[in-house]
Amino acid sequence: MERESSELIKHREIRFSRLHPDQHQAHSASLLLSDVDGIHLLRPHDSYLLHVSYDITSLYLNLLEDVLLDLGFHLDNSLMVKLMRALYYYTEEVERANLGIDDCGCADRQGFINRYQKLRHGCRDKRPEHWRNYL
Repeated sequence: MERESSELIKHREIRFSRLHPDQHQAHSASLLLSDVDGIHLLRPHDSYLLHVSYDITSLYLNLLEDVLLDLGFHLDNSLMVKLMRALYYYTEEVERANLGIDDCGCADRQGFINRYQKLRHGCRDKRPEHWRNYL
């Protein structure tokens, strides 16, 4: 039984783009995800790389990255990272289907967003809404 549960824990890297006003996206993302159920380990390796371990029955990489994108984080989109991301998305989707888990994660996403909005951090744009499209 221990082996089965260890196979349900996934160890992934989330890589962030260097072209973002927040030069410490990995640390900001780790603060956001720190109290989320299903996450076992969050460790920023440097400013642009976050190591995360999570339980596949509760979370999946696609959900985590979608939430981060929705909240304004920029992920690395180099070719190799995109290929690895697609492979992880597919294998996790198949594994969750084989386990009989078939939810969209919509409730989880709103929980992430609510928690993020309550945190104090430097990732907010202080300009009025009508000025945000201008540099």
